Amino acid sequence: MLQEIFALNVFGFFLIFARMGTVFMLLPGFSALYVSTRIRMLLALTVSFAVSPMLMPGLPGLPATIPELALLLGGEISIGLFMGVLGRILIGALQTTGTVIAYVSSMANAFIQDPVAEQQSTVMAGFLGTLGVMMIFVTDAHHLMLRAVFDSYSLFVPGRPPPLDNFTEVIASHVSASFNIGVQMAAPFVISGLTYYIGIGLLTRLMPQMPVFFVGLPIQIAIQVTLVMLALSGIMMVFMTHFGEGYRPFLVP
Repeated sequence: MLQEIFALNVFGFFLIFARMGTVFMLLPGFSALYVSTRIRMLLALTVSFAVSPMLMPGLPGLPATIPELALLLGGEISIGLFMGVLGRILIGALQTTGTVIAYVSSMANAFIQDPVAEQQSTVMAGFLGTLGVMMIFVTDAHHLMLRAVFDSYSLFVPGRPPPLDNFTEVIASHVSASFNIGVQMAAPFVISGLTYYIGIGLLTRLMPQMPVFFVGLPIQIAIQVTLVMLALSGIMMVFMTHFGEGYRPFLVP
């Protein structure tokens, strides 16, 4: 009897870890390349162990066959992928904003390794992405992510087939919304850049001999950097609202 209880608890723990481990593999901040793989594994195991006593009663029993076990674990992993990818999509709004700002301010040629997007990005996109992750942890928004993952056990009950069609619809809508928000946050820079290009074009027609590249480029970069300093707080406020609204529907009242 004791052996059966022990086996059931071990199975339940690893069933919880299948979802939690997948989430920690993708959540912004936790999944960054500068976070050691061992640290991520330790965090996932710690959180799984902490929530196991509350989630154990609602878990299904050990399946009798290997295919049933594979389907059960596959469902938990797919739910973890959904919750983790959602965070990546939400923070992708800042990468869109930074990329648009870089294009309109002539800073798109300088690429760096973005630790948040884990790819080559513009300097502005890397700066906003890093600042966004910092704001998530400073404002305790990472607690919102973890609570949404915990409450997902009430929405997506283990043992039931995950609603993959709903996952696809939600992912598509959030991709569209993140891109829309990203462009909106970069709107002041687009307007100022367009105004600058019109002005420099008129000036070129009036003074054809003027070296536009040497005279206009420093002025354009200075204008955009000044605008970044003025609009940065507003961009972060809009992003944090967007990030919170992305995970709030998954919280149980």
